[in-house]
Amino acid sequence: MTALLRIPAELHQLARARQFVADTARALGASAGAVDDLVLAVDESLTNIIEHGYGGGPGEVEVEVAREAETVIVRLRDSAAPFDPTQLPDPDLNLPLELRPVGGLGAYLVRQLVDQVIHQVSPQGGNILTLVKKLAGQAPAQGEDV
Repeated sequence: MTALLRIPAELHQLARARQFVADTARALGASAGAVDDLVLAVDESLTNIIEHGYGGGPGEVEVEVAREAETVIVRLRDSAAPFDPTQLPDPDLNLPLELRPVGGLGAYLVRQLVDQVIHQVSPQGGNILTLVKKLAGQAPAQGEDV
């Protein structure tokens, strides 16, 4: 089963996308913990797409949720300028807050919540961000590979 939702790139659409991901992931057999992690990862990713990719301008985001083997796959497709969040360095969480550079925490959080993050530039232009989460998964413990 694959489910698809298209939303305008507007922040007030995030609640709709969160509910869609939660309902679909549950229907595909994901545990409560996996659903929670996916919803938070999708929310953060969509916020970045809307605010930074489209810069508040017009656009659309396609949210696809599917099951592959023992994982839930969420693909976010946009037509914003290509940007690969997987290339952002991990923040230095040992630095005092006032010394940390602004940005990058959301992408780091997403990488901690899911088992795999894959970025591709779409052949039609834009980005395809794929989030992979094990059906029974919880967020990996600090220091574990994702």
